[in-house]
Amino acid sequence: MKLLLVLAVAFASIYNAAAFCMPTARVSSFQGAAVASRNVVVAEGGLQMMRHMKRVAKLGKPADQRKALLRSLTTEVIRHGRIKTTLVRARAVRKFVDHMIQLGKDGSLHSRRQAMGFMYDKALVHALFEQAPERYGERNGGYCRVLKTMPRQGDNAKMAIIELV
Repeated sequence: MKLLLVLAVAFASIYNAAAFCMPTARVSSFQGAAVASRNVVVAEGGLQMMRHMKRVAKLGKPADQRKALLRSLTTEVIRHGRIKTTLVRARAVRKFVDHMIQLGKDGSLHSRRQAMGFMYDKALVHALFEQAPERYGERNGGYCRVLKTMPRQGDNAKMAIIELV
């Protein structure tokens, strides 16, 4: 009888160990609702991990909309010299503005075609390539700054001003 009990316990532990190999949602004994695991997310397509060390700001948009937003913000910063936007967008667009000015300082045909492919205004690209070498010739980077301002009144979003130095 004891041997049968030991075999039943061993079989149950092996069966439960196999169940732990597959990530599933745990059921809370208090409310009976599924509690998502903290470090993994189970989706329809399979297992997705957390986004550690991923430095791309998603901005709450799909990739095509995010690219269009960053292109338009970059164009407007270079056109006006200073714009007001949310803090997260300002920090995300800073990289692209610096890259466009770096291309303007380089001045080669390849750089000009890269800038034309990214920015929306052809005349603005020509003006950038004329003015960038003399304005930022001695500067090695950091062509724009982000200044925090007061939160937006409607939804209390953190706002910032991004401007060319």
